[in-house]
Amino acid sequence: MLNHQAESPFAVELINVTKRFGNTIANHQINLKIKRGSIHGIVGENGAGKSTAMNMLYGFYTPDEGSIKIDNKDVFINSPAKALSLGIGMLHQHFLLSSEESALDNILIGAEPVRPTFKIPKPFRWIRQFFKIDRSQALSTIENLLDSNSSHINLKDPVEKMSVGQQQRIEVLKVLYRSAEIIILDEPTAVLTPQETLQLFDQLRKLKGEGKTILIITHKLREVLNICDEVTVFRQGKVVASRDSRKTTESELAELMVGRVVDLHSRKIHPLKVSAQSVLIVENLSLQIAKVSKLKNLNLEIAEGEILGIAGVQGNGQTELQNFLLNPSPFFQKKMATGNYKILGQDVGHLPTRELFKSGLASLADDRLRHGAIASLSIEENFYLGLQNFPHFKNGIFSDKKNIRSALKKAKESFDIKYSQENSLFSSMSGGNQQKLVIARELAKNPKVLIAAQPTRGVDIGAIEFIHQKLREYSANGMSVILISSELSELFALSHRILVMYNGQLGASFNPERSSESDIGLAMGGAT
Repeated sequence: MLNHQAESPFAVELINVTKRFGNTIANHQINLKIKRGSIHGIVGENGAGKSTAMNMLYGFYTPDEGSIKIDNKDVFINSPAKALSLGIGMLHQHFLLSSEESALDNILIGAEPVRPTFKIPKPFRWIRQFFKIDRSQALSTIENLLDSNSSHINLKDPVEKMSVGQQQRIEVLKVLYRSAEIIILDEPTAVLTPQETLQLFDQLRKLKGEGKTILIITHKLREVLNICDEVTVFRQGKVVASRDSRKTTESELAELMVGRVVDLHSRKIHPLKVSAQSVLIVENLSLQIAKVSKLKNLNLEIAEGEILGIAGVQGNGQTELQNFLLNPSPFFQKKMATGNYKILGQDVGHLPTRELFKSGLASLADDRLRHGAIASLSIEENFYLGLQNFPHFKNGIFSDKKNIRSALKKAKESFDIKYSQENSLFSSMSGGNQQKLVIARELAKNPKVLIAAQPTRGVDIGAIEFIHQKLREYSANGMSVILISSELSELFALSHRILVMYNGQLGASFNPERSSESDIGLAMGGAT
């Protein structure tokens, strides 16, 4: 790491930085200054250029124009290895971990201490690969890092057995182990529970207290105001504003990001019909998986056109409930359920998932890249997934691809999905456009009930507003929505009523118009 220059309070400076990809200008004349020992937020819509700017700082890209200063000295960063040598580390939105390896080995990958420790001449460095990794030396260093950051992880456990929050702490340890002084985090809370988010923020504040400089790319404006000292707004490849987080608001930042007034928190939901019939009923549901009780005497009922919010800390049964509703009677699994499950008055507890979808059910997975889409397939192929089983997309015994392409064209227009070609890879779209495509596909099934798990996770503020609008629009036309979300503000903005899930059970019903987020938060913690 370069020595600090007393005359400059800035750890990072981007000066007139421009980056092009073909004819597309991703960043144009970016000027950005990050104070040493601060937490700085980088916000903007998907495609605004914020990740490109940070990837130049980390060496994934090099600027076409302009310069970068670290501690007041001009530097040329042409690789992540060069960035690390300057004390810059980065945590990516999608963790770069080997699930089968231990936490310790994941931290050491690429920076393994080996025996012997004597200096090897540069031309012969390749022989280090044959030396034994000195895990005992590394273990002592990493345990000290764990203690100083109040983290609790069994370093010998494989990553696949760890929670998302623990996996993220491993990513933090990776950059700290490499002596990073400047840490970039890309959407660090996108898949965390509220409790895990608080734990991460506590850790970041401690790192700031140790003099580290932290940059956070995020869509979550409330979190920006909570954790950051300053925030910079990107729009259409340019920096449009920088604000002291104590002197701005969510509304101002949202307007700067989008270029217009954005309304995320108002309750513009339709009143329920007095005569609305129940469309989905679950009675006395108990569920055991591998002889472990997951759901206990659970009752759930949702009316036509109702948006029913389900709040809860991750791990209290939300995932098991969603999986049961989609697949109540799986084969060859150690799963035993008792109780009744009906859709539109018909017993569906014995039906496979495909038949449930035909009975009027649709679902948004909580992680679109793992369970809602296949990133390596085309946009058209991902829209096609599941629709080939529906009568209105069949031509005799064959799928009607012409009709599906027509539906995709309509979805592109009505959901404002931005892409160039239908045969482009799904992974080529921004997160917001990916999510809108998945939602459009599920709504093309004309469902009576939509299970929407984390429907706005990892998307920008403009897409959040649009998705909320669509959920309200479809529910006003009679579709019921089971909204499972970790965002209390989302539940309050959309739900007719909110149920809290705790320890495998659904508790009392809350009216969002007569309850507060603190009321729900207490119930999420088990208070009665």
